[in-house]
Amino acid sequence: MDLLPGDSPQVLGKRKPRFRSLKLLNVNYDDLLSETPYAADYGRLANGLTYYVRSNSKPKMRAALALVVKVGSVLEEEEERGVAHIVEHLAFSATTKYTNHDIVKFLESIGAEFGACQNAVTSADETVYELFVPVDKPQLLSQAISILAEFSSEVRVSASDLEKERGAVMEEYRGSRNANGRMQEAHWVLMMDGSKYAERLPIGLEKVIRTVSPEIVKRFYKKWYQMQNMAVIAVGDFPDTQSVVELIKTHFEDKIPDVSPTAIPRFTVPSHELPRFSIFVESEAAGSAVMISCKVQVNELKTVKDYRNLLSESMFFHALNQRFFKLSRKRDPPYFSCSAAADVLVRQTKAYIMTSSCKENGTIEALESMLTEVARVRIHGFSEREISVARDMLLSEIESVYLERDQMQSTNLRDEYMQHFLRNEPVVGIEYEAQLHKSLLPYVSASEVSKYAENFRTSCGCVIKTIEPQSTATVNDLSTVVSRINSFEESQNIPFWDEEHIPEEIVEAKPTSGHVAHQFEYPGIGATELILSNGMHICYKCTDFLDDEILFTGFSYGGLSELQECEYFSCSMGPTIAGEIGVFGYRPSVLMDMLAGKRAEVGTKLGAYMRSFSGDCSPSDLETALQLVYQLFMTNLEPSEEDVKIVMQMAEESVRAQERDPFNAFANRVRELNYGSSYFFRPIKIGDIQKVDPLKSCEYFNNCFKDPSTFTVVLVGNIDPAIALPLILQYLGGIPRPPEPILNFKRDELQGLPFTFPSTVIREVVHSPMVEAQCSVQLCFPVELNDDNMMEDVHLVGFMSKLLETKIVQVLRFKLGQIYSAGVSVFLGGNKPSRIGNIRGDITVNFSCDPDISSTLVNLALDEILQLQEKGPSIDDVLTILEIEQRAHENGSQENYYWLERILRSYQSRLYSGDVGASFQLQDESRTRVRNTLSPLTAQSAMQRIIPFPCTKQYTVVILMPQTSRFKWIKPFISSVPTHYCSDAKILAGISGVAILALSLWRYWRRAPDPNPR
Repeated sequence: MDLLPGDSPQVLGKRKPRFRSLKLLNVNYDDLLSETPYAADYGRLANGLTYYVRSNSKPKMRAALALVVKVGSVLEEEEERGVAHIVEHLAFSATTKYTNHDIVKFLESIGAEFGACQNAVTSADETVYELFVPVDKPQLLSQAISILAEFSSEVRVSASDLEKERGAVMEEYRGSRNANGRMQEAHWVLMMDGSKYAERLPIGLEKVIRTVSPEIVKRFYKKWYQMQNMAVIAVGDFPDTQSVVELIKTHFEDKIPDVSPTAIPRFTVPSHELPRFSIFVESEAAGSAVMISCKVQVNELKTVKDYRNLLSESMFFHALNQRFFKLSRKRDPPYFSCSAAADVLVRQTKAYIMTSSCKENGTIEALESMLTEVARVRIHGFSEREISVARDMLLSEIESVYLERDQMQSTNLRDEYMQHFLRNEPVVGIEYEAQLHKSLLPYVSASEVSKYAENFRTSCGCVIKTIEPQSTATVNDLSTVVSRINSFEESQNIPFWDEEHIPEEIVEAKPTSGHVAHQFEYPGIGATELILSNGMHICYKCTDFLDDEILFTGFSYGGLSELQECEYFSCSMGPTIAGEIGVFGYRPSVLMDMLAGKRAEVGTKLGAYMRSFSGDCSPSDLETALQLVYQLFMTNLEPSEEDVKIVMQMAEESVRAQERDPFNAFANRVRELNYGSSYFFRPIKIGDIQKVDPLKSCEYFNNCFKDPSTFTVVLVGNIDPAIALPLILQYLGGIPRPPEPILNFKRDELQGLPFTFPSTVIREVVHSPMVEAQCSVQLCFPVELNDDNMMEDVHLVGFMSKLLETKIVQVLRFKLGQIYSAGVSVFLGGNKPSRIGNIRGDITVNFSCDPDISSTLVNLALDEILQLQEKGPSIDDVLTILEIEQRAHENGSQENYYWLERILRSYQSRLYSGDVGASFQLQDESRTRVRNTLSPLTAQSAMQRIIPFPCTKQYTVVILMPQTSRFKWIKPFISSVPTHYCSDAKILAGISGVAILALSLWRYWRRAPDPNPR
């Protein structure tokens, strides 16, 4: 399969119809949206099973499959609480045809990695099994569909199967009992009070997990897993859909339906006119927050009028969130961040939700501001400019999707069909949706949009909750704020929204274009390199992966490692302070409006050895993105007292949140033990923040992006050179080169980090106060790669880390059932990026477990690693990691981000000596050599060379354990109204990461972890 584009700009192929040429519809609001899902071979078997099949070639030779079951935790009886989730676990453990997690092993053997490509999720209303598999070999698709068929009716529920899986489910349960999990549970109970949903969290009860019998689990499975409650979805690179339908029939048609199946009951969530108030005080809270949730019934989406209402609602949230952002950037802001959205909670109920994070003792002020803003909208509405901005943003979003309508990921299309089956959401196709957007949005008025503020009335099933680490507010305070804002609204005593002046142009005076001093072609990677007249290096690669995407990154050597201790903390705060002022010459609240309707983003990063900027834009907005880069280099930031006050306040709140987190002391000790006590690795304290010099911060940040001659910029995506090159010459080539070099470092002369790994074995336990017992383990080994076989060894480290992860999960999860997941991460940044010398770093194994057996599991993990060193892996183990790596490589080779990273690595490789094509080729050849020679014997040798041999002679282990002497006294204080909420012991609240609190965090309790970053 040739994934490289040709040398010619014609790589973009025949141009598809653009969004502007899309015809408008003659709209009739009563027209029904099609009930038949677009582009799918859709039907139902005689036994009741629904199926959806669609051909889609993104990514090539892959298929996204799912078994969707309308069965969730709400169907459980009291003695079954948690059984729906247990069934999901058992499905991957043993079925009629597979045993001992053979399903997982088979899928991994074909490159479908556990977690990333084989997963499942249980919620209150449904259970979904997902597979992402290759289909480039005969029988792979048939085997994958047969696995879904096993899940549907052949899950084995023996006593031994159940016993083996209890430990993994218990560990998932234990992991859910942190501050964030307690908050999720408390919020769920509060929102669902009066319905069965309130007592049916998917994770279940500890007692049920530990003691439920096989008979009860089997009864639940047989009762509810009926064909009429299920759908099979297959979206992938199929030559035709009919052959896939035949495979579904082959594996599912003989499933005999129950002659008298139990109908799935519907459960309602009662509304309430009076608001419910709750105050949660949680000792481990990451900060103070306010949540306002208003429940409404889910509206059906059946007609064009319904679709217009959906667009109006989206415009409302765009406009309201714009206001919240601007308020968070004003002098003395009421909160650090605030956002609003609507989300479906359960089948028939959705919520309008506002969430803010604020300073300590600031929840009342934040609540008052949030309620005031929606009241202001109810009184005065949004301005025409606000509506225009929201309209432009929606049109920009749908234009991007429309342009890439033939390049959508199969997983995204699969998810659309899931919602069609579960919620009857129409799937009408991107082209029709784009036509609806284009035809309807211009006629949506400000009054139509503003009316959605009515859904935030406190009489609309409203729940108002504050979250604090220490009690400052009372329920009476919350009630008083609501009454006061209602009174202001009744008397119209809330003024109009005060709008800011928005400049027309990002770059007022266009720069004089530079010119190309040198040009080089690299046909091996389909890239062109330019050296501009100001010294900046540009490398661009034209692709046809996504029609509406260009990615770019610019980097320069020299970063935070060059700083002395006395200036480190001030300079490291530079990006934070600069971000508040506006790194592109405009305050963030102003720039947000300037960029409305454009898809252009640019961000900056200061690392240990490099400083960089990265961007993502539409080809049509490339000029805007490059203008932002130009402004980055031309802007001289000067901090004002107010800017600094806000940033320092947020930074201090962040430090206090870390100090409350029981995992913080653990993470700090791991860092100190493995990397030393240098200021570079030491955690920031309040005292460090108070010593920050804002002028020094901005001066350093200004200098980081001043000299274009030190930067190399790589662009990858749908680039038309005829359009892009003049823009590059004007905005990148037009950046003036300073008369004297600024931060011009040579990579071989950079200061290395003070990195020291212990030379012996160190095992430590960190005891930390906790509300509920948690235990986390980090097992770490030093890595030193010799200069002689550097490139091969770098690739081998990746293979060996995946081998370690696979084997440890097999032993601790699948064989012993004592963990939920394990991750292996690699750090190779212990040295400066010099072209000579060894590379140092570490490999870390991490998992959570029962505190009582943590040391035992560490020893078992060490035994497994030693076994790999002494006897090597099996041939099946080697073939599995080779297949996983190859499939990841094939998938990545169809994505712009993957090529961007590979070209950047080629520039930053120690093999680079001015020819990026040669560096790229050498890295590719190294990967090929490793793949061709990897065997049980070479893997064993690599394990001995990369990790200290024997592994038991040099490592560190740090185990986080609850501080038992204080544990029983640490309980969260909860105050709430009505008072019966307090009587339920399960209402323990907490919050983690309130600034990025997910609006649907209570819906899904995922089974597998996110992939560890490599």
